[in-house]
Amino acid sequence: MLLPILEHLGVFVFAISGLLSASAKRLDYFGGMVVAFFTALGGGTIRDLLLNEPVQWMKSWEIIFTALLGALFGIIFRKYLGRFRRTFFTLDTIGLGLFTISGIQKGIQFEQIPVTCLFLGLISATFGGVIRDVLCNEIPLLFRKEIYATACIAGGLFYIAMWKLGWSNELTMVLGVLFIISIRLLAVWRRWSMPLLKDE
Repeated sequence: MLLPILEHLGVFVFAISGLLSASAKRLDYFGGMVVAFFTALGGGTIRDLLLNEPVQWMKSWEIIFTALLGALFGIIFRKYLGRFRRTFFTLDTIGLGLFTISGIQKGIQFEQIPVTCLFLGLISATFGGVIRDVLCNEIPLLFRKEIYATACIAGGLFYIAMWKLGWSNELTMVLGVLFIISIRLLAVWRRWSMPLLKDE
C-alpha cells in the first residue's frame, strides 16, 4: 500500500522540480510541462523498460494526472517557490529518496537480485533528473561533484540490508527514504563532494 503512495509523491515533487528548472531557463508553458513530465516519469520509464514491463504511466491515468498536477502546482506557485533558493534542492532531494526506494521495491517485486534492485532504484531516482538537465542545457547533476547518486546507493544498501534482516517492509521503506534525504542534506551542510577528474 505504501509503494504507490511513494511513487505518486515522487512523481509530484519531481514534476515541480522540473517545472522550476524550466522556469529558470525561461521556457514557455509547453516547454515547462514537457520538462516537468519527463523529469517526473523519465527514470521510471527506463526502469520499466529494463524490466521488460509495460511502462507504468502508459497504463495508469493516475500517474499522468499526478505528474500534470505537480507541473500545474509549479506553474501556479513558481514565483513563490522561486524566492527560496533551497526549494529546488529540497524537492529534488525528497524525490531522490522516494524514487530510489520505490525503484528497489519494484525490482524486488520482479524477483531481481539485490544488486539489480539497487541499480533499478538508482535509475528510477536519477535518470529523470538527467533528462531534465539535458533538456535545460545543463550538465546533469548526476555527473557533478555533489553527493547525489552516492546517497541513493547508500540508502538503497541500507534498505536492502534491513529488508534482508526481516524488518517490516513499510518501516524499512520509510527509513530508507529518510536515510537518503539525511545523507544528501548532511553532504550539502558539511560540503562533502566527490573528487573531480582533472587534467594533469
